[in-house]
Amino acid sequence: MFRISNVGLSTSFNFRIQGHTMKLVEVEGSHTIQNIYDSLDVHVGQSVSVLVTLNQPPKDYYIVASTRFTKNVLTATAILHYTNSHSPASGPLPTGPTYEIHWSMKQARTFRWNLTANAARPNPQGSFHYGKINTTRTIVLANSAPLINGKLRYAVNGISYVNSDTPLKLADYFNIPGIFSVNSIQSVPSGGASSVATSVMQVNLHEYIEVVFQNNEKTMQSWHLDGYDFWVVGYGSGQWAAEKRRTYNLADTLTRHTAQ
Repeated sequence: MFRISNVGLSTSFNFRIQGHTMKLVEVEGSHTIQNIYDSLDVHVGQSVSVLVTLNQPPKDYYIVASTRFTKNVLTATAILHYTNSHSPASGPLPTGPTYEIHWSMKQARTFRWNLTANAARPNPQGSFHYGKINTTRTIVLANSAPLINGKLRYAVNGISYVNSDTPLKLADYFNIPGIFSVNSIQSVPSGGASSVATSVMQVNLHEYIEVVFQNNEKTMQSWHLDGYDFWVVGYGSGQWAAEKRRTYNLADTLTRHTAQ
């Protein structure tokens, strides 16, 4: 078994093994339908586990990881060594996908939850099914890179976050005023001028919410929910609209820590 993790900061990579296929068995704690892949895209903060059958002629084989969605493709190699091998790895490195964003998105849609696996699930003892619960709220988070006061900053829904000297949890617990603002950032992009703030978006305990990550930039963005899993029910191109809900996977999608 191989467990493949992307512990980088900004770059996705494609992983493949010369002459071998990979059977996907786990993604970040979820047991998956065991599809077979020639190569796998692994994005920032994500991990997958695969089974590889060593059924090829005994020799050495290249293991390759190459960057995705970069102008200059960087490649790292390792060697899969059969114990009875007497031949070094040879031949060209196995090729991966090119820039194709849609290829990566299509592959991500094939990662599905194995509902028959006798194993732990993200919901305790299968006590609920994510697709059968009505959402109480929709939050659309749109990233941008605006100029604010003459400086390039990154923003979400027009608000560029600035750290507070006082930890937010302490400010909340002791009701310290003026540390953060719950009104500066909206649940949907307003289209107004961008600004800086120590912004906090409030949700209620036990709410079941729909979150849409809207990327209007030309680079891939990574979103991480610290301490929580979430069900990634859909991917798509262009602007999100309510009609997109018809394409959601409400049957057997996976929980993730990080999404792109």
